[in-house]
Amino acid sequence: MRIGEIAALVGVTPRAVRHYHQSGLLPEPARRANGYREYGVRDAVLLARIRRLTELGLGLDEVRGVLADDEGRGLADVLEELAEDLARQEAEIRARRERLSALLDEARAGRLPADGPMSPELTALLAGLGELPESPMAAKDREILALLDVVVPERERARLMGLMEGAAEHAHEVYPLLDALSGAEPDDPRVAEAARVLAACLPDELGVEIPAAAPGGTTGTSDTSLADTLFADLAPAQSAAIHLAMRLVRDRREQSR
Repeated sequence: MRIGEIAALVGVTPRAVRHYHQSGLLPEPARRANGYREYGVRDAVLLARIRRLTELGLGLDEVRGVLADDEGRGLADVLEELAEDLARQEAEIRARRERLSALLDEARAGRLPADGPMSPELTALLAGLGELPESPMAAKDREILALLDVVVPERERARLMGLMEGAAEHAHEVYPLLDALSGAEPDDPRVAEAARVLAACLPDELGVEIPAAAPGGTTGTSDTSLADTLFADLAPAQSAAIHLAMRLVRDRREQSR
């Protein structure tokens, strides 16, 4: 058989056959005097097995491992791993569909925020804030929360949003103080008062969770880019107040130990 014939017989393309040759899965048969490959039944059987294994979802390296085991013991192990992987994917898809269904219900009821979709944790946090007065700092805070909602791993996100729930109860008290610092310098005396009020709202754990870049500087850690992003749009006095508040929380935490 020529390459086109064996490909048609097994139900793959000639390109796939050549790829399996290049990958070392399918040995190249002897060539005729005219240079064409001559495939036999054994080649077709091996090619059919490769096709069946790849259709199960095995990668080429996994197929190679199965084919290398003459007694076939490796196939059961690989198939078991594949089944576990598919089960994980099914669970992830099921969770995503449930989340999508909830979002669709919110959208149909007109309750989906314009900057959504959001995680359930952030949705609950924002709902707890209620109606806030017009506040530039509140708008920035919402943007920061939306960013954290995306970049923070799911398990850490749930914990972080949970910590923020307590602080959210005092948002009406903190935002006006931070808004008043929009045109101020870091040495403005109101910075200390805003920091004191904010620190009183923050739980001890939250004070060390937020990446704390020095004003105008960096953290020196892997959180540097995130910290820079979080504080980039803040006025100098606002940034100074938040950094001072986090330092006060860290000091309070240390004193309580």
